[in-house]
Amino acid sequence: MLKVIHLYCGYGSLRVVQGVSMRLSRGEVIALVGANGSGKSTLLKTIAGLIPPFEGRILLKGKEMAGQPAERIAAAGLTLLPEGRGLFPEMSVLENLRMGGYARRLSRRAGAERLDAVCSGFPALREKLAQKAGSLSGGQQQMLALARAMVGAPEVLLLDEPSTGLAPLVVEEVFTKIKVLKQTGVAIILAEQNVSRALEIADRAYVMKTGRLVMEGPAAELSRSDEIKRAYLGM
Repeated sequence: MLKVIHLYCGYGSLRVVQGVSMRLSRGEVIALVGANGSGKSTLLKTIAGLIPPFEGRILLKGKEMAGQPAERIAAAGLTLLPEGRGLFPEMSVLENLRMGGYARRLSRRAGAERLDAVCSGFPALREKLAQKAGSLSGGQQQMLALARAMVGAPEVLLLDEPSTGLAPLVVEEVFTKIKVLKQTGVAIILAEQNVSRALEIADRAYVMKTGRLVMEGPAAELSRSDEIKRAYLGM
């Protein structure tokens, strides 16, 4: 579904991500872990088209996407759920959900059907469709951001720190939703500070440090790594 080949990216003249290569298959969850400032968010933003790469290739279903505008990448089936959620706080829950299908250019009927299907999986949101997104609790806003991403029926989903700042029960709900998405065939890159939970749900994992990938392999194997335990799990 997605191949990243020798990607260099950053801001201005600053190279934050240096020579990263990774792959993602249909229905696979990849955990992308690393300390704050390691380059995870920059990598995801570049893949999604929000930051132009310096060098390298980004192939989505075999088609070159490096340097393409974000709206074209979204229309091709790749969606980024950014850190901080990126909601429109003054718009209603329903309006935010509808925005999730905008880039995919769904017909009115297809959009309505997709919206109804997504709302059925988020009953708490269905009860608040007329409410402003900014008035929701932090957990409800995260659920809205995830639901909005799903409205566009993404084939590849990039999740940037989806559990940050959430209560433990909400974190469990977020990871449950990710498991459901995986079962539908969506390919997911999960950048997450909660390393233990990310490794539990992922098939494979990549570890970033100062803009480079320093470890990769099956998630279960990395979760047993002494280096991972010391650096990220406090063991």
